Amino acid sequence: MTQGPGEVVVTGVGLALPGADTPDALLRRTACPVTGPAAEPFDPAARIGRRGHRYKDRATRLALCAALDALRNARLIPSDGEEVTVPGDTVGVVASSNLGNLDTACLTAAAIAERSAVDLSPMSLPNASSNVIASWVAIRHGLRGPNLMLCNGATSGLDAVHWGAALVAAGRVRRAVVIGVETHNAVVEDLLGRSADELLDGAAALVVEGARWAEGRGARAAAVLGPYERRAGLSGCVEALLPGGAAPGVWFTPERYAEGPAGAGTERSAGAVPVPLSVPRYDVTSAVGRASGALGVLQCVAAIGWLARAEAGTDAETGAGPQDGGPQDGGPQDGGPQDGGPEDGGPQDGGPQDGGPEAGAGSGTGFGAGPGAAPGPVPASRQALITSGDDTADAVAGLLLRPTPDRCHPHPPRAPLISMECSR
Repeated sequence: MTQGPGEVVVTGVGLALPGADTPDALLRRTACPVTGPAAEPFDPAARIGRRGHRYKDRATRLALCAALDALRNARLIPSDGEEVTVPGDTVGVVASSNLGNLDTACLTAAAIAERSAVDLSPMSLPNASSNVIASWVAIRHGLRGPNLMLCNGATSGLDAVHWGAALVAAGRVRRAVVIGVETHNAVVEDLLGRSADELLDGAAALVVEGARWAEGRGARAAAVLGPYERRAGLSGCVEALLPGGAAPGVWFTPERYAEGPAGAGTERSAGAVPVPLSVPRYDVTSAVGRASGALGVLQCVAAIGWLARAEAGTDAETGAGPQDGGPQDGGPQDGGPQDGGPEDGGPQDGGPQDGGPEAGAGSGTGFGAGPGAAPGPVPASRQALITSGDDTADAVAGLLLRPTPDRCHPHPPRAPLISMECSR
C-alpha cells in the first residue's frame, strides 16, 4: 500500500543570483547589503552551457539554472546528468514570474502591429507563451507531473510554494520543483519606471517533497513547510499564522515594508507593527532588488539559511536572531541545506518546549496533519515567518517555515492510500 506524504518538506534549494549561491550567502547579503560596484550578472552558460539555449529568453535560462541546482541538491539528478533518477510523473513544476517574458510578448505584439505576423521568427515565438518557463524546466528534465505557471502579483512566489505543497499533500505528485524568477530589460524598466539596478535579475528554486518519500530515498530535509495564509491585510495574515501574539524567531517582510507606528512596544494593537519589535527583520529585496513574482521563493531560501544558522547555534537558543546585535552579524559561511545539521534530518530538539503561550502557535492548518507528522508543535520562536504582498491592495500571503525534527523511526506507520496518488 502506498504511504501518504506526511509532512511536506524542502529537500533541495537552488539559486541563480549574482554574488549569492547558497541560502546562507543570500541571508548574509540581506543582512549586510553590499556597497560599491554591482556584482557581475549571473551567467547561465556557466551552469547549463550554451547549446540548446540560444533562442530561450533570459528568464527561462535563469529558471533552468536554479531548477537544476535545486534538483541536484535534492539528489534527484546526479552531478553529471540532467535526467531525474525517479519516475518523471512523480515530479511536478510550479513556476512564478510576473514579468519574466514580458519583453518577448510586448515586442511580438509591436512587430505584428507595425508590420505583420510574417516577420516573426518561428524560433522566438514560443517564448511569448505565458507558461514557457515552467514548460521548459519540465521538458529539460523529463518532469511529467502537473505543470503550473503563476503570474499572481506581489504574492505570486509564496502562492507558488503553497500550490507546490498542495500538489504533494493531495497525492498528485510526490515532489515538485517550485521556481521564482524575474529579470530586467528595457520593457520591464519602462513598465515599472525603475532602473535596472533596482530590479532583480535572477532566480530561486525549491524542491518540496512528501517527508515519507524523501525518507524512502534517503534524502535529508532542510526545512518543514508550516501553514500558509492569504488574507486582505498583513496584520490579519500574521494573526492567522501566529495566534495569541506569539513571536516568531525571524520575520522576512514584504518588499520594502515600512514599519507602522511603534508605540505599542512588543504588543500588537490597531495600527501597530504586526510583529513584535524584538523580532529580527529581513527584507530580501534590499540585497537582490525588487523581486516581484520571485520574492516568496527567495524568502524561503533565505529562511532556510536562517534555520541552518539557528540549528548550528549561531543564533540565540530561541532562534530570535544573532546574540550580538541582530541580523547584521555574520554566521557560518557554509550554512546551506547540504551541511546545515545532522545527516538524519535536522535539529535534534525539534519537539515542543515547556511553557509559554507560543508552544502550538500556527500549528493547526499546516500540511503535516497526517501520519508521519512531527511528534509535537514547534515553538513559534524557532519558526521563520515569511510574508509577501501589498497591504494597500488587499493581497497578503504568509507562510511559516520550521526546522526539521529528528526522523529516526525505522518502521513508520503505514498511511491510507490516497486515491489520486501515482503508483510508482
